[in-house]
Amino acid sequence: MNCFVIADPNKCIGCRTCMIACVVEHSDEEIFHEKYEYINFNPKLDVIKTEKVSVPVQCRHCEDALCAKVCANNAIKKVKNGIKIDEKNCIGCKTCMVVCPFGAIDLFTLKEVSDDKLYFKEKMIANKCDLCMNSEDGPACVRVCPTKAFRIIKENDIKVNVKNKRKSSILI
Repeated sequence: MNCFVIADPNKCIGCRTCMIACVVEHSDEEIFHEKYEYINFNPKLDVIKTEKVSVPVQCRHCEDALCAKVCANNAIKKVKNGIKIDEKNCIGCKTCMVVCPFGAIDLFTLKEVSDDKLYFKEKMIANKCDLCMNSEDGPACVRVCPTKAFRIIKENDIKVNVKNKRKSSILI
């Protein structure tokens, strides 16, 4: 079963620290510290704020992911315990955005700077949470949230939650 990150809207204060942590986690360290003008600011989650609530919107890494099924270029695949976008294969067709039931996929402009820094090329690609799969420390949003609003949901968590709900419905 795929795992995913969820945030408690009662704890989220809308500070967007998670978005910054996501950008830092997915940035090339050399570019981030020395050539910050080349950073693509593309967090893989988005914090929605209203007058009454704020909450991050993230990919739920669906088991039967519609985004992967409709991807014309096979750029969205199951990797480890999640769904990941292969940026090299993505053609920016927006089909995955349309079918995502959570609105967790958006597009961003990837700017690739030439080695001689004389030109750059822009390419639109899909963007969504990848659970920070390349990090040994897990998702950056979970690590940095000042209110501990985020948590990783794994298969066992779901089983325990379902079991507890069944028990509580019997007691009523």
